Amino acid sequence: QVQLVESGGGLVQAGGSLRLSCAASGRTYRGHATGWFLQAPGKEREFVAAIAWSGGITDYADSMKGRLTISRDNAKNTVYLHMNSLKSEDTAVYYCATRSGAPISDPSLYPHWGQGTQVTVSS
Repeated sequence: QVQLVESGGGLVQAGGSLRLSCAASGRTYRGHATGWFLQAPGKEREFVAAIAWSGGITDYADSMKGRLTISRDNAKNTVYLHMNSLKSEDTAVYYCATRSGAPISDPSLYPHWGQGTQVTVSS
């Protein structure tokens, strides 16, 4: 089994920055991709960013592209999401998830999920 724990969320002013972390424990495998997703109240879960195990392939949501940097440190079993120039509409619970294949954007194809971390952007 794989356990994922998100951290780094909190309250930030519009225009500010946050770094979210996704720490994995338990049974992990090389080749697993990691994705970040957000879910606002009353809304479905949406894709934010994803990264391959090697870090050489990344993908970002068009609505947030240019304000995000996803990276990973496999020695620490941790994936990071740097968010810059935050906007009020970025407010949501942010989840990380892993899958055995490519870093794709469909949340239904990620079998392992963390509990999420709240990001609130004040305007």
